[in-house]
Amino acid sequence: MVEGVTVRVRFAPSPTGIFHVGGARSALQNWLYAKQHQGTLVLRIEDTDAARNSPEWIDGIISALDWIGIRRGTYEGPYLQSDYAGEHQAAAARLYEAGRAYYCDCTRDAVQVRTGNQYAGYDGYCRDRGLGPGEKTALRFRTPDEGETVVEDLIRGTPTFENRLIEDFVVARSDGTAVFLLANVVDDIAMGITHVVRGEEHLPNTPKQQLLWAALGFEPPVWAHVPVVVNEKRQKLSKRRDKVALEAYRDEGYLPEAMRNYLMLLGWAPSGDREIVPWEVVEAEFRIEDVNPSPAFFDEKKLRAFNGEYLRMLSVDDFVAACQPWLHGDAAPWRPEDFDPKAFEAVAPLAQTRVAVLSEIVAMVDFLFLPEPPVDEAARAKAMKEGAADLLDAAIAAFEAAPWEAAALKAALEEVGAARGLKLGKAQAPVRVAVTGRSVGLPLFESLEVLGRERTVARLRNARDRMD
Repeated sequence: MVEGVTVRVRFAPSPTGIFHVGGARSALQNWLYAKQHQGTLVLRIEDTDAARNSPEWIDGIISALDWIGIRRGTYEGPYLQSDYAGEHQAAAARLYEAGRAYYCDCTRDAVQVRTGNQYAGYDGYCRDRGLGPGEKTALRFRTPDEGETVVEDLIRGTPTFENRLIEDFVVARSDGTAVFLLANVVDDIAMGITHVVRGEEHLPNTPKQQLLWAALGFEPPVWAHVPVVVNEKRQKLSKRRDKVALEAYRDEGYLPEAMRNYLMLLGWAPSGDREIVPWEVVEAEFRIEDVNPSPAFFDEKKLRAFNGEYLRMLSVDDFVAACQPWLHGDAAPWRPEDFDPKAFEAVAPLAQTRVAVLSEIVAMVDFLFLPEPPVDEAARAKAMKEGAADLLDAAIAAFEAAPWEAAALKAALEEVGAARGLKLGKAQAPVRVAVTGRSVGLPLFESLEVLGRERTVARLRNARDRMD
């Protein structure tokens, strides 16, 4: 409750494409605000753009919300905006009948000719022409000539707009369908929305919507316009230019807990010098009034670091479970019958400290489950230089005789290297590339222990033979 008001907020995405990370942040903020005030989050799908909408996008929205923790049963809906078309048209008719709207047949070109300015807004030419509905007439709201519209915003204070600077805006098209401004207001009224938490890009529309609320006889909601999310160049995140699809991060192997934590930090911070905090802390401390109005930088590198920290906080069993979709999915390059779960469990604690996203696990462990490892040719060229053949011969002999456990294998290769004036790092480079195909990866000797003597020596021999 907020001062005797039962809070009802809404998240209203359009099913026209990927689920934007900025939208995911707004959804979380609305959901959390509702929970903190024993209120309700309403999910409304704004599907009136028939040319761009697709039913599978609705499923995608629900799936994405579920992934970040906003599951069915914790919100009301989903409702479809298209189901309220009758209410939209009825509201437009009431505005017209009350003299708060009028019909207009002006084209943009005609306005430009009259004003001599291609950037000019509508000039009110049809206000008193007495036009009625028709195939070429749109319905415009009659904006008051005087006064000002004050927006009460929990984040931005009281932005004030002079009414004389707000053009008479279209509320319904010539075919009778309502435009976004009116449909949005009518839906919010019908659903009893008390607070609107949304992106600041909607702030210029807010005085128009507030005028519509008043013209329809209702008090406007409490507004909260959260900051726009920008990239490293401080440009608003764009799906044409930036990696913004929540689904892409999910499919790459980000944990929902890490993504949820990071998204909540876009414009807000918990107390103390900390950022990675349990969700219970976010729930307890988040206040929409504390959100910084300045643009919020979406830093993918920082998100990766967040995710790595969250992966390392998992138990080993949970990490193994989290990796399963990548170990058995289409991304796995090995045959299902060649995958050894015991071998993976043996190296999982080592991999857990090294991967930042779960999809990286495939390249980290593929050498264990493929007949031959995929070879990084650049790494091979760097490692297999003069002296590498002699070192591999000695390593083969040492490994054939050494006890097959990591410490003994390390000691054996240290001795091989020392005899040739090489420190362990230099000595193990050609061995690592020969066995794993790469110059970096899991700790070498623990990997060899899991791979086994027979396969290790065979790969060393193959690498040595290719050097002749």
